[in-house]
Amino acid sequence: MKKYLVLGASPNLIRHSYKAVKSLARRNLDVVPVGYREGVIADIPILLGTPDIKDVDTVLLYLGAKRQVSYYEYILSLKPKKIVFNPGTENIELQEIAKKNGIEVVVDCALVMINASTL
Repeated sequence: MKKYLVLGASPNLIRHSYKAVKSLARRNLDVVPVGYREGVIADIPILLGTPDIKDVDTVLLYLGAKRQVSYYEYILSLKPKKIVFNPGTENIELQEIAKKNGIEVVVDCALVMINASTL
């Protein structure tokens, strides 16, 4: 089963990261929310910092480009197969780094991809 890491997960019900975690969990997919604030989404605790997560297939970004910089090494250490840059998270620098490391780069809305079963 693929494992999805939602980076920038928020306990705020109106945030897209919250909706993405809920949507993935509703489909019984393995999802790990990582964010700045403690909280729970769909009975899954939001992890803080840079937790050691194994076997991550896809990273869903919900952080703006400036906030991503401090996570570059962390994201690469996860060795994901794919990074999804949601609207507002586009980052040419990280996209190029990812591609050079053999990581597929997708610029799209994860919520739409989840609902269309193309994630």
